[in-house]
Amino acid sequence: MELLSTIQTFGSDLIGPTAWYVVWTLIKIVCIALPIILCVAYLTYWERKMIGFMHVRRGPTRVGYRGLLQPFADVFKLLTKEVIVPSKANRVLFVLAPVVTLMPALAAWAVIPFGPEMVLADVNAGLLYILAITSLGVYGVVIAGWSSNSKYALLGGLRAAAQVLSYELAIGFVLVTVLLVSGTLNLSGIVLGQDAGMFADKGLNFLSWNWLPLLPLFVIYVVSAVAETNRHPFDVVEGESEIVAGPMVEYSGMGFALFFLGEYANMIFLSALASIMFLGGWLPPVDYAPFTWVPGWLWLGLKTFVVVSMFIWFRATFPRYRYDQIMRLGWKVFIPLTGVWLVIVAIWMQTPWNIWN
Repeated sequence: MELLSTIQTFGSDLIGPTAWYVVWTLIKIVCIALPIILCVAYLTYWERKMIGFMHVRRGPTRVGYRGLLQPFADVFKLLTKEVIVPSKANRVLFVLAPVVTLMPALAAWAVIPFGPEMVLADVNAGLLYILAITSLGVYGVVIAGWSSNSKYALLGGLRAAAQVLSYELAIGFVLVTVLLVSGTLNLSGIVLGQDAGMFADKGLNFLSWNWLPLLPLFVIYVVSAVAETNRHPFDVVEGESEIVAGPMVEYSGMGFALFFLGEYANMIFLSALASIMFLGGWLPPVDYAPFTWVPGWLWLGLKTFVVVSMFIWFRATFPRYRYDQIMRLGWKVFIPLTGVWLVIVAIWMQTPWNIWN
C-alpha cells in the first residue's frame, strides 16, 4: 500500500492530479482486463481438458507442454482468417455487433471486489450497475442476427433475446433476495456481511455464507447463469442441428473470436458474482492458519474456478433442451420459485429466528 501511495504521489507531481487520475484509472483497467482475457483463453483449454477427462480421452496435447499453448494457437489462427462481410449485410452493424457483445462483459468487472478495498469502482449501487450492464450484452447478439441478413442468424438472435430476458428476471429476483439479507447494494458490503454470525465467530466462515440459508436460490442462480450465457444444455441459440451457428453463422476471423471471448468472459463474470453473493467472495472457508495465509483474491479465483467448472460439467452431462422446455423452466418454474422464496426470506427476517442481523 505504501508503494502505491508513493507511485500516486510521484505521478500526481509529474503530470498534475487530473491527468494522473485518468492515467492511473487506465492502468487499473489494464491490470483487470489483461488477466481476464488470459483467463478466457485458458478456460477454453480447461474446458477441452475436462470434457476430455469425462470422455476418457486426453484433450489438447500437441501445442506446447501438454497442450498448454493451444489457446494461443487458436487465437493466432482466428486472427489470420479473413473477415468476410456478406454482400447483403448491414456492414456497420455487422462489424459493431461483436464489440457490443464483448464490452459489457468486460465493463461489468469495474465493481467486482478482489479483496478488501481492491476494487476499481467501489460504488454503493454496484449490484444495480451489474444488472444494468449485463443486460446490454444481448443487444450484440440481436444486432448480429439482424445485420447478417440470414434467416438462421435472425432466428438465433430472437431466441437469444427471449432466453436472456427470461432468465435475467430469475437472476434479478435472486440478487434482490441477497440485497434483502445484506442490506446493501455495495458488493464489498455483501461479502463483509457474510463474515458475521454465530459460525463466523467460531472461525467456520463457510457455514455463515449465503449459500446455506439461500441454497435453493444458489441452485437457481447457477442454472440461470448457464442459460444466460447460452451454454449447454440451454444452447438452442446456436443449436448446430437446427440453425447452424445461430447469430455467429456469417462471422469469421476476428468477429467470431470476439463473440467467443464475450461468451467465456460472461461465464467467468457470472461465476465470480456467484462467489461474491453466495460463497463469501475473498473470505477463507475457515478462519484458521494456513487458510488465512492465502491472499483474498486467490480465494475468489478458486471459488470462481469451481463454479465455472460446473458450467463445463453440465455441458458434458446433459442433452440439449427443446426451446419450449427452456421457456417453461424460466417462466413457470424459476421466476415463481424465486418470487416465493423472496417473500419467505422477507417474512423470516421479521421473526425472532432472523439469522442475518
